Amino acid sequence: ISSQILSLQSMIARTLGIRMSVRAVKKLTDEDIDRMFEANLAFMAGNHLSTIEFLDKTILNIEKQVLAQVRLKKEFSLLQTIPGIGKILALTIMLEVGDINRFKKVGHYSSYCRCVKSEKTSNKKKKGENNKKNGNKFLSWAYVEAANFAQRYSREAQRFFQKKKAKRNGIVAVKALSNKLCRASYYIMRDQIPYDEARLFAEFGCGREPTKGLASNQQA
Repeated sequence: ISSQILSLQSMIARTLGIRMSVRAVKKLTDEDIDRMFEANLAFMAGNHLSTIEFLDKTILNIEKQVLAQVRLKKEFSLLQTIPGIGKILALTIMLEVGDINRFKKVGHYSSYCRCVKSEKTSNKKKKGENNKKNGNKFLSWAYVEAANFAQRYSREAQRFFQKKKAKRNGIVAVKALSNKLCRASYYIMRDQIPYDEARLFAEFGCGREPTKGLASNQQA
């Protein structure tokens, strides 16, 4: 569905010089398409729109079918308080993680989710790399997806992303934000508390483990 949305966004930008958000694209109707484009382009754009609508309905039906068969835990709802994480990503994380208490430290969890580099260091010098395929590829995907969505809809996440991007590049910025969200979800699942954006971006530097979780009355 993302490729269809991107294609339609690109068509609108090239033809009309308008940058349209994903949300705005999904609200378009056939009448809107006919007003925006000449006949041939309207035909192409209409096909994109029909495909997006079809895939949206299909995804919704699959989602309902899966949710009806899965035993949901409290973590499912708590994870959805994190910007960028909806039902599918929350379900993926919940099922792939299992018992969060099997990870003694947040760094262990970040490493398992492939959100940090797999390096061996000595005296602050790189001495080699561990197996990059260690960890859980599904959780890695989930947090990268969450980061991509979060930097669109969360002002604080977007500021964090832009700051990292200015220093390095977009890929590094996405990974840094995914690690940020990964670390937040660790405390959320461990301490059974909702997401607190102000505390995450104000107090917790990327890569540092706080002495307390995301709730001030919770011990790490």
